[in-house]
Order: sequence, then structure tokens, then C-alpha cells
Amino acid sequence: MSDIDRLIELQRASDAEHAKLQGLSGEEHREQWEQWRAAAETVQEAITEAAEGANRYELEAKVKRAARHPEPEG
Repeated sequence: MSDIDRLIELQRASDAEHAKLQGLSGEEHREQWEQWRAAAETVQEAITEAAEGANRYELEAKVKRAARHPEPEG
């Protein structure tokens, strides 16, 4: 798995944790928010590390675009 593929998978995992917040409230919401925050921190740290010597913001945008709007296979 390439570095970019790994980053895309981490972003998708973070997005999935965020989606689970829908409809939750109270303690359930807080617990899920913590799970999402941890996943978001993981992807942000990985992007920062991978971008060493490059534009971090461009890499983050590329990863988010690829994770959220994948190219059709074929």
C-alpha cells in the first residue's frame, strides 16, 4: 500500500467515525466525538509526517478529495 493510499484509508476511517455522530446526544455523542477526534488526529499526524518537505495543505486537500470523491474504477 502506498503512502497516499494509507492516508486515504485513514481519512475514510475518520469520516466514518464522524458520520456516526448523527442522531446521538448526551454521553453517547461525547463518546463518539472522542472516537472521531482520535481518528482525525491520527490522519492529521500522518499527513503532517508524509508532507515533510512538501506543501502539507495541498497533500491534505488531495487526500480528502480522494477519500470523499474516489475516481471510478475501470
